[in-house]
Amino acid sequence: MTSIRIGAGQGFYGDTPDGAVDVATSGDVRYICFDALAELTMAILQKDRMRNPEGGYTRDLPGFMRRLLPITHAMGIRLITNAGGMNPAGAAEAVRSAARDLGMTDLRVASVTGDDLSMRVDELIAAGVDLRNMDTGDDLASVRARIVFAVVYLGAAPIVEALQRGAEVVVTGRVADASLFVAPMVHELGWAFDDWDRLAAGVVLGHLMECSGQATGGNFSGDWWNIAGLDRVGYPVCEMNDDGTALLTKPRGTGGRVSVDTVKEQLLYEVLDPRRYMNPDVVADFTSVHLEEVAADVVRVSGVHGTQRPDTLKVIAGYLDGWMGTAMIGYSWPDAEPKARRSAELIERLAQRAGLEPLEMVTEVIGIDSLHGDAAPHQDANEVLLRVAARFATEEEAARFPRAAMPLALNGPPFIGGAAGPSGSRALLGVWPARVPRDTVEAGVHVDVHAAGDEA
Repeated sequence: MTSIRIGAGQGFYGDTPDGAVDVATSGDVRYICFDALAELTMAILQKDRMRNPEGGYTRDLPGFMRRLLPITHAMGIRLITNAGGMNPAGAAEAVRSAARDLGMTDLRVASVTGDDLSMRVDELIAAGVDLRNMDTGDDLASVRARIVFAVVYLGAAPIVEALQRGAEVVVTGRVADASLFVAPMVHELGWAFDDWDRLAAGVVLGHLMECSGQATGGNFSGDWWNIAGLDRVGYPVCEMNDDGTALLTKPRGTGGRVSVDTVKEQLLYEVLDPRRYMNPDVVADFTSVHLEEVAADVVRVSGVHGTQRPDTLKVIAGYLDGWMGTAMIGYSWPDAEPKARRSAELIERLAQRAGLEPLEMVTEVIGIDSLHGDAAPHQDANEVLLRVAARFATEEEAARFPRAAMPLALNGPPFIGGAAGPSGSRALLGVWPARVPRDTVEAGVHVDVHAAGDEA
């Protein structure tokens, strides 16, 4: 039976490279895949690109490469990352620059572009593509003038092409998380792109690995207090067989735990319909998954079934949705919560007197109800932090809002400190999910592969 070992190297923008280093030095993986993106991350990267057109990719990518390439290049380990975000070509050049600094001019780096539809929105509308909001049914016309970016979730195919063309590092934009891991499975094991059960198995393993330590004991809701070594949790490593069965484990000597419970928790993470987990490559049935602990920190994954991939791809558009201003004040016992509640009322009145008209306002008493809202049990808290955030139509109003709370430093209920004064304003980006026919996107996907030295 043919198999391939693939490791996870990143679960989010800002993750530590230590997990990837441990996977690389374990000595038995051929690929490491890095999932750096989320919908919030795309908004962050778009703001970066708006400030600097040469930006738009994750700023920690060059650091990851400088840390890893001396290990992976020598060992023949290939790296796949969606850290390209809003600028995969620029990110790929950043990788080549790091490689040149390390003397690796022969390193072949690929960029995958074509997921960015920002400049094609009007073209798609003119062609009759219905980009209505898939959650609310609203017409895109309601936000069209405020759209600042639009990206589509690509599948594994362009990464497979890059690997076939000899790329050692593949940098993409908004490729679906699990598809990063599916690509080396297809490439190495010869799976067909209509082999739905095997592709579904790949998606399941990719989903289990995309969040780094979250499948290996991190963020575990069970007996988390018994999970050892979370300061250096081992990131997932899978051994995928050509028949679609797999073993999930982690590097020897690392912290964390791989068990049916830790794996099951990640399996159900961010899943709307477990019977139809939608991916650009396949629709996977997560209810068909069989998990079995076969050794310490080794879980066998089998039985996965899938059905034909969707005819459409998911688009995420980001649009300007106002500006936010925030006031925060801390209060202590006795009566910490009542003090905060009264101050929230006073802030609202002070804002009205200042002529501020928020489009919406959110009040949280951190330490009481910021996480669980009305379901939170109320108690005589020792200390709380009041946070009042308001959304405005203009940046000027948002910047003025925190100032409205400043008098409460001496004129309100007794307080212990906090950012009662100005804290600036933040642009808010709303998210618009839609669908687009895949053939209108895939024809425009481009894979560029060349060595770092070619740019010198």
